[in-house]
Amino acid sequence: APTEATGIAGTGIGAALVQVSAHSHREAPPPPPETFGPYQRKSESGNGVIAMIDLLVKELDKEMQEADVSEKDAQADYEKMLQDASDKRAADSKSLTEKTSAKASTEETLQAEKEKKT
Repeated sequence: APTEATGIAGTGIGAALVQVSAHSHREAPPPPPETFGPYQRKSESGNGVIAMIDLLVKELDKEMQEADVSEKDAQADYEKMLQDASDKRAADSKSLTEKTSAKASTEETLQAEKEKKT
């Protein structure tokens, strides 16, 4: 006669819930180790970070002001250099005109002297 399959879903595998009393006679575990204690807000370190950011912002503002002043000084120097170059070109042009005129006058005098001798 066939035997009836018992157990989980008729597979013949039995499941048993057994309490093991050997584990229940242990001593209580030791208390957990000491930790950091109750939560405390760390305002000092938060203020330190904010102070560092404020310092960086101040340094950046200072550097930007220095850059503006430096740029204005450089622009003024450049404009002065352009003016000086323009004045020098005008003076050189005038000098060249005067020298050309003096040369023409001297050549004219030389030509007149050559004609007298001949």
